Amino acid sequence: MILELKVPSPGESITEVQIARWLKKDGDYVQKEEEVCEIDSDKATLTINSEQAGQIKILAKDGDTVKVGSVVAKIDTDAKAPAIVEKPVANGKAKEAAPIAAKAAAAPVKVAQEQTSYASGTPSPAAKKMMAESNIPALNGTGKGGRVTKSDVANALAKGFTVENNSPFQGSRDDDRQKMSALRKKLSQRLVAVKNTTAMLTTFNEVDMSAILALREKYGKKFEEKYGFRLGFMSFFTKAVTEALAAFPAVNAMIDGEEIVYHNYADVGVAVSAPKGLVVPVLRNAEMMSLAQIEGKIKELALKARDNKLSLEEMSGGTFTITNGGVFGSLMSTPIINPPQSAILGMHNVVERPVAFHGKVEIHPMMYIALSYDHRIIDGRESVSFLVKVKQGLEDPTRLLFGSKDPSEILLGL
Repeated sequence: MILELKVPSPGESITEVQIARWLKKDGDYVQKEEEVCEIDSDKATLTINSEQAGQIKILAKDGDTVKVGSVVAKIDTDAKAPAIVEKPVANGKAKEAAPIAAKAAAAPVKVAQEQTSYASGTPSPAAKKMMAESNIPALNGTGKGGRVTKSDVANALAKGFTVENNSPFQGSRDDDRQKMSALRKKLSQRLVAVKNTTAMLTTFNEVDMSAILALREKYGKKFEEKYGFRLGFMSFFTKAVTEALAAFPAVNAMIDGEEIVYHNYADVGVAVSAPKGLVVPVLRNAEMMSLAQIEGKIKELALKARDNKLSLEEMSGGTFTITNGGVFGSLMSTPIINPPQSAILGMHNVVERPVAFHGKVEIHPMMYIALSYDHRIIDGRESVSFLVKVKQGLEDPTRLLFGSKDPSEILLGL
């Protein structure tokens, strides 16, 4: 029986996808429910599984754009699985086989020793010294048997070979033209649309991270022992954001035609760098989650993003987004709104620098934060006040337990 393998629908309004890569080769035998292909849509990377076991015949190539529902492969379910050949050892021959196995095990050691000899491409003593002095990790040798000689190192240095300007620039004039993935194409269209259809502005503030760093230093090890993952910055930022969103509902709202939709919940999207681009999985009802629940969910979603396992449901919706450029060393940036949301918070690198503190100049771990917002729905007063509320929650984490209020205000009934 020949079973057709068709492209499933990744979601509404998606009519075509791109074959990202085949996980199996033409003619391979596949098992039932085994992943055989990855497809890229303009929203996510998904996999196609084999419905039955059999031999696969691939009909579409990597990089091809195909329609949803089209046949990309066929499975011959009548094909027999390849036999596993085993060579049984007779009981009487076991003792004789032992010395042979010992000799076979010793053979690779000799090969390894031969492969590390000078004739296998390792540098001569003089070349090795020059490479160490010039910080050159490796070179292709032109000596006998591929041995790296002193002249090889000198020629490489003459061409400007260093770790800093090593590959891919080697003085060629070649170009590498690659087809844009469906996900990257859609992302570029959405980003341009945001700039053209929103009145986007960005406001900045800075946060003293001393209190959070002190908490992590004091309780980080105990937290990891209890929950099995580390206590990061994102959980504090998420809680501070949910408290600020409750105080300023317009930041959590969105425009739908001529109406403003206010959300009575905080579905916070967390921008994560995946192998094929930026994705934004969503923490549902983040306002109801504890710090440990937030950290655990973020870790789960980040691992799925790394393995291209995120579902459309996990990336859809969202009322507000947080993006962390600090993990890449960014000091300050203006994040772009994730439509149809109205605002996005940008985190940045923590840098120790001098600040005025109680009339004195002290060194504190500081972070710049940025809020990009749609001025059509969020006024300047609301955006600045929102960012101040986030700052207060981060610099005094006890506020996160009392609805962003100072505990003293609770005590005094203010």
